[in-house]
Amino acid sequence: MVAPDAGSNIQIQSYKHNGSLHRVWESSIVLKGTELTVIGANDKTQVIESDGRTWITREPAICYFHSKHWFNIIGMLRDDGIHYYCNISSPFVYEDNTIKYIDYDLDLKVYPDMTFDLLDEDEYEIHRKLMNYPDVLDRILYNNIADLQHWVQQRKGPFSPGFIDQWYERFLTYRF
Repeated sequence: MVAPDAGSNIQIQSYKHNGSLHRVWESSIVLKGTELTVIGANDKTQVIESDGRTWITREPAICYFHSKHWFNIIGMLRDDGIHYYCNISSPFVYEDNTIKYIDYDLDLKVYPDMTFDLLDEDEYEIHRKLMNYPDVLDRILYNNIADLQHWVQQRKGPFSPGFIDQWYERFLTYRF
């Protein structure tokens, strides 16, 4: 797999298991791009929903994608600290100047004090039945939720002290 170059502008697209487009982030700047990980950033970028509605993100965000893990992590810089929104998803692929992944509804919301909540289990169950997720996928996703929770508890990767701030400082060098 080819990786995006640092400083390049990419799009992020999430899909559903059935192949339908779910959501598009129009513009993110790549801060680090390898075949294994992509770290990107955006601020006040347009997001397009599958039904055509659009909205603009409210705060700077650092996005972490990994080609071996079934989740991606978004660290949002807010006045009261860093909030994380973690999508339980397929590992990313990079093609046509775009990060692509399948969103599996489940999300882990992590607060600045590193407590967390698992969200959207009801939505996951509906889509699991509707789109016939195989049992092996269900096990993979829940195992990755456990891994992600360990990352939070161990302050690993994007949850480590200074990680988001360091990458945000790098983002600022590209913006001006």
